[in-house]
Amino acid sequence: MATTPIRAGEAEGASGTRGDSRESGSVPEAARGEGAAGGAPGAAEEGAPGAAKEGAGGAAEEGADGGGDGDGARRGRGVLRDVAFLRLWSGTTASGLATWALPFVLGLAVLDRTIGAATLGLLLAARTAGFLVAVAVGGVLADRYSRRGVVLWAGLSAAAATPLLAVGLGRSLPLMLAAAVVAGAGQGACRPAFQALTAEVVDEDRRQAANAAMTLSVRATTLSGPSLTALLAVVLDTWVLLLGIGVLWLVAALVPGPGTRRPRTAVAEAAVAEAGGADGAGARATDAGDVPRRRPSFFAEFAEGLREARRHPWFLAGLGALTVVISTGYSATGVALPLVSRDKYDTGVVLAAAMTAYTLGALGGAVVVARWRPRAQGWAALAGLGLYGFAPLSLLLPVHWAVVVAAYAVAGIGIELFNVPWFTATQREVEPDKLARVSSLDFMLSYGLAPLGLALIAPAIEHFGARPVLAVCAVLCFAAPAAAALVPSARGFSRHAAADRTVPND
Repeated sequence: MATTPIRAGEAEGASGTRGDSRESGSVPEAARGEGAAGGAPGAAEEGAPGAAKEGAGGAAEEGADGGGDGDGARRGRGVLRDVAFLRLWSGTTASGLATWALPFVLGLAVLDRTIGAATLGLLLAARTAGFLVAVAVGGVLADRYSRRGVVLWAGLSAAAATPLLAVGLGRSLPLMLAAAVVAGAGQGACRPAFQALTAEVVDEDRRQAANAAMTLSVRATTLSGPSLTALLAVVLDTWVLLLGIGVLWLVAALVPGPGTRRPRTAVAEAAVAEAGGADGAGARATDAGDVPRRRPSFFAEFAEGLREARRHPWFLAGLGALTVVISTGYSATGVALPLVSRDKYDTGVVLAAAMTAYTLGALGGAVVVARWRPRAQGWAALAGLGLYGFAPLSLLLPVHWAVVVAAYAVAGIGIELFNVPWFTATQREVEPDKLARVSSLDFMLSYGLAPLGLALIAPAIEHFGARPVLAVCAVLCFAAPAAAALVPSARGFSRHAAADRTVPND
């Protein structure tokens, strides 16, 4: 199931908001870091001598004489020929595979009776709790410090927790629960950091193709992962598979390269040093401890991210629609599809075929959206999200099982027609120094409310019956994106009319 996966920057070295820059035209693109940094603060904003000193788009990395030439060379290459992106892609793919594999491998432990079903439920709940707490913390830390550093420590934490889970498997429930919480925290902290790091590594013109490439790897993993893991389980013990998940987290932590954005702490220190060089005020401020006192609290920084999200009505509307669709459509898939497959069609084949069709549809949708640039991209994305309504609708109607499979293929296509432009628009529109916090809000709601929907739909089906519950789910899946499309800025997923133009293909 695809879930998603997000700027008052005066005090943090920004020369102005992206909206102000576009509307007034007073700040050139390079000053905002929109060239090599792909949305990260540029050298002009940070007081650095040159872009080549700071990031992947510089002359030293690209083999050019200057930052601008290196940036042009990167833009001339496809994302799959960009070493910096391939390193990032490898890390995100490894983290996605590790995230998917853990519940599957723990399910194998239930099959071989190493743990019970109740223990599995507790472990997955502990992992979810760790994720939800850490995704907010990770968003703040990734905006305050280096995004690459947050990815490193989050991945290493998850990598260290997985062997502990293997050690406690079937022996110590407290150890397993603690390890599951840490593993979930590593997963949660790295998600907004990866999202923001993508905006640093990939320039704006290529981000949609980059996001599509990342989702293709996730879908391919989902399609092939169960069979490969089941084959490995024939010759390997469960604890060995858990150690393999730890290795995947090491890849996620160590392989991605550095971003181009300077941490806000470094920017603040540079500002103090510059002031000190001018009139000695920096030294006095440092002696007095002014810089630490000016740093806002965690909650203040998170609230700053919320205010940034509120500046983008399209984001709030789209996130609301996404949350509704995941909470209802995803729940219908998780709970009602197995019941319908068993009771209505008297076979488990429908369940397997529908989920396979969904993944294949998502793969096809990612391929299409990698290059498709509709004029009203926001409306097109929301229409794609609304296609998920056909999934619960097919379970409701008296149709041949092939129609159910086709409906899930359509839903898979639609979810990626939404996901990829959604990620790309968030990376483009949100202030770079608040991107991780806004992205964390995205993941908190979309991931956080999905278990609530799963918990409610089963008793609702028992009380009201499957047909009325599925009917409500279908209506909400269609209606929520349609309502979001009524927000004026939703047309192009942008607060600015310029974003509504057609973007040329790569």
